[in-house]
Amino acid sequence: MSEHIIELQNVTKYYDDNLVIDDVSFYVKKGEFITFLGPSGCGKTTTLRMIAGFDLPTKGKILLNGKDISLLPPNKRPVNTVFQRYALFPHLNIYDNIAFGLRMKRVRNTYRNESGETYTKTEKLTKAEIAAKVKKALEIVDLEGFEKRSVATLSGGQQQRVAIARAIVNEPEILLLDEPLGALDLKMRKEMQIELKEMHKRLGITFIYVTHDQEEALTMSDTIVVMADGVVQQIGTPTDIYNEPANTFVADFIGESNIFNGTVTGSRKVKFCGKTFDCVDDFEKNEMVDVVVRPEDIVMCAPDEGTLKGTVISVVFKGIHYEITVQVGKYEVVIQSTEKREEGETIGMKIPAQEIHLMKRLYTLNSFDGVITKRNTVEFADGEFECDVTQLYPGSSIDEEDYLVTAAGEKIDLTGTEVKVEVGLEDISISDDENAGGTKGHIISIIYKGDHYRLIVRTEESEEDFVFSTDDLWNENDFVSVIIPKDKIKLSLKNVEEKKR
Repeated sequence: MSEHIIELQNVTKYYDDNLVIDDVSFYVKKGEFITFLGPSGCGKTTTLRMIAGFDLPTKGKILLNGKDISLLPPNKRPVNTVFQRYALFPHLNIYDNIAFGLRMKRVRNTYRNESGETYTKTEKLTKAEIAAKVKKALEIVDLEGFEKRSVATLSGGQQQRVAIARAIVNEPEILLLDEPLGALDLKMRKEMQIELKEMHKRLGITFIYVTHDQEEALTMSDTIVVMADGVVQQIGTPTDIYNEPANTFVADFIGESNIFNGTVTGSRKVKFCGKTFDCVDDFEKNEMVDVVVRPEDIVMCAPDEGTLKGTVISVVFKGIHYEITVQVGKYEVVIQSTEKREEGETIGMKIPAQEIHLMKRLYTLNSFDGVITKRNTVEFADGEFECDVTQLYPGSSIDEEDYLVTAAGEKIDLTGTEVKVEVGLEDISISDDENAGGTKGHIISIIYKGDHYRLIVRTEESEEDFVFSTDDLWNENDFVSVIIPKDKIKLSLKNVEEKKR
């Protein structure tokens, strides 16, 4: 039998026309503690609900021990769910809250009659069986002796333990936990993280956990599934996810990171922040890459001993280390160290080759499908922009009637012509004036890259993304208009093969 207790195969989920989960595939091993991690709206809770059976996939399959359970109702699945809101019964004491599901449960027992023939009966659990199961569950959550207490007298952490006991008392193969610690204060949350990990070891069943808290995921999990935008970004152990992020989203979302634009200058050589460093990742020469350096991996030294040299512009004590921000030319470099430095001090910095992580740069150009309008503008990404249509035919011009005239003198009406539109990352700006640009959308991503921010704006209707660089700080979810100068919009005619596709 497969060691995979749960497997998602190309699962997609729509709510009406809204794509929430986009072709997600992964598996869960028996007995592991796996965490779905990502920001609000990334699809992690929807994925959990589909495993529980509360939601059904639009496409794809969910397998349990190799069998398709995609359409199986929740009560037929060997899973129990613990929610952020505990949903305890206020009129019942702790014992009765935990025993509630057991009293509803029916089991098939086999008997033998006087003639030696066997037969089965569906029966309720006995009071003794229920009491034994409740006692065991209370021991696991460390609430022995609390049986007669009212749930109203319990702390948030104790109420969460009761909710967990109520879930595990049914002895599920899989325990689903949907941000179960979200309502607790920081100290209680950290204590419950340790307790949950210990419960997992004692029970030996599969835990599938949902959280947006990176530290929680790193602390508790055997495996982390990082999600964003309904897509799995990376799957791996906490160590792999932290030390070898797959892309800038993961690097930025998991812990603190310095992220820079870099260029590979040779075999295991990369240039960023104006200097060339040895590294361990091998890319093609002249390839543009994203460079990730964790703040704790930067070594401070005397000014003339480091590859980088800069001025300390900020020092913040974080309890276990100092967070030191250094200005290196136009770049800002963040260091975490137990050694203190003073603002205004000039320091050197070394970065060991093994601590420099290179990733293929995902975004180098914006590319869209567009259509030329009768006004010789171009429509794409839910908007309309001024453009220079003469670039479609070298040597052409626009006559008095707004027709394009080719170098050979042929007059062409471009209305409805399909084109490819390309815009550089440096050629886009945004405004909070909704009417200032050719289209509009919400900021869905902001990543600081040492000397600039990389933003992504997504349009509302067709959900097209504009990726660009800016020196200005904005907020996620800001609603903005997208401005592109006419001379920065590059057009090319779609070829026959593209039209056929």
